Amino acid sequence: MTAATDTAPSPAPTSQANGTVVAVRGGVVDVRFDSGPLPAIHHALEVLWDEPLPLVLEVEAELDEHTVRTVALQETQGLARHVAVRDTGAPLTVPVGEALLGRLVNVLGRPGDGLGPIADDAPRRAIHQAPLPLAKRRAAVEVFETGIKVIDLLAPLALGSKAAMFGGAGVGKTVLVMELIHVMAETYKGISVFAGVGERSREGHELLLDMHESGMLSNSALVFGQMNEPSGARWRTPLTALTIAEYFRDEQQRNVLLLMDNVFRFVQAGSEVSGLLGRLPSRVGYQPTLASEVAAVQERIACAEHASVTAIEAVYVPADDFTDPAVTTIAAHLDSRIMLSRQLAAEGMYPAIDPLSSQSVLLDPLVVGAAHCDLARDVREAIARYRELQDIIALLGINELSVEDRKLVGRARRLQRFLTQPFSVTQAFTGKPGRQVTLADTLKGCRAILDGEGDDWPESAFFMAGNLDDVRSRVAS
Repeated sequence: MTAATDTAPSPAPTSQANGTVVAVRGGVVDVRFDSGPLPAIHHALEVLWDEPLPLVLEVEAELDEHTVRTVALQETQGLARHVAVRDTGAPLTVPVGEALLGRLVNVLGRPGDGLGPIADDAPRRAIHQAPLPLAKRRAAVEVFETGIKVIDLLAPLALGSKAAMFGGAGVGKTVLVMELIHVMAETYKGISVFAGVGERSREGHELLLDMHESGMLSNSALVFGQMNEPSGARWRTPLTALTIAEYFRDEQQRNVLLLMDNVFRFVQAGSEVSGLLGRLPSRVGYQPTLASEVAAVQERIACAEHASVTAIEAVYVPADDFTDPAVTTIAAHLDSRIMLSRQLAAEGMYPAIDPLSSQSVLLDPLVVGAAHCDLARDVREAIARYRELQDIIALLGINELSVEDRKLVGRARRLQRFLTQPFSVTQAFTGKPGRQVTLADTLKGCRAILDGEGDDWPESAFFMAGNLDDVRSRVAS
């Protein structure tokens, strides 16, 4: 689709196809059109009921030559049969551009922050867009330095890449997402688009307040489809956020950080919609269209010729089962996978990122350099060997190990603690100011620990520290 078409204003209501509601089943509404052509799949319909704003439906199936089945993007409470419906003649469009910065909107692009309506002259764009053609893409090789040691060392991100944080409930996914928003605002001075999908309303309110107080809101746009909203709204919220991000990338050539919390809730909403539409379930009860729905979102996240959309997603892992079909389907699209460990979280090792299972296709000598790759491999080997020896240490004690193993265990424990660090977004709770560490300092510190420079330093000096100079100053004091 061309740029001119993409930014076309919302089509004027047409009288060519007017219908009536014939059935309402929760979030699914059947609409009959006695004359004129049926609306196309994904076209938006407006229900002209007695509420101040029309109810928006999206066409999902044709039941017969006169009836379509739609999904409601708002609550249908109070909707009765025989209410008039108007075909808009196009998919749902939402406002995009500068008018969205500093604002919180819902899936329809309507404001939810109490700051008044979005400007009428804001350009609009359809939420259903084709992915960027391969000829207009470029490879994502420019490393996106996060300042978070364990990510930069073992699972580096790149501008224009897709990364996700996998973890069960309560292991720190949302905190990591908020810290990365903070990094983007402080370091790159770029634009952030946040998609809150199916999360608690309280979390969305807290995020809005935090971003406002820290001054990050002016360069951010927030799109929320919370857990108390209909499944149709939660299902389409990522598309609305993607549309806003794509506008800044394609029309203004600006780098955008797209954060989604939580992608699993998007899959879950799709499963609910599929059940409401009467489709047979597939593996583990998920919708049969799981792979195509996830691909429709992930394939639109790409690095264009002059700017990029970098995606960082939080993925809830149900029952800590990493073989869940939703988790494996999402993981297949990613460049970097950051695995959050419940065991590390229980030990207080934050960020609780598992250094052995986290990985990135960008950890390649051609991208980050041979020295970085060699160091990452050495760090993983040391921590893996330490985990192998943990049972022996628990049964017999560390003194039963060989001299070499005792030395390696000590360095691995110091490395684990060195890879923790305080976050800026948790300063209000921990009392510790956040610390961002440059990649060069991270590599230098890890290499020094592996070479034995900190063998005589107490392990506690490495915990929640910044770079190696911070550790030295703690030891000296």
